[in-house]
Amino acid sequence: MSKEIRFEVESVNAKGATLANVITDKETGVQYLLAIYPNMGSGLTVLVDADGKPLLKK
Repeated sequence: MSKEIRFEVESVNAKGATLANVITDKETGVQYLLAIYPNMGSGLTVLVDADGKPLLKK
């Protein structure tokens, strides 16, 4: 039984971060930003629009 991959990962450029990805939940369309900084750590946050609602991929 094969499972469909739920998340789509897209690499993006971000100032200061060694690695930055936009991760999209293919079931909900909600997008997240993952930024990794060498020797400092990483962060993951939901992307929001101007009204503070989760950013959805169209």
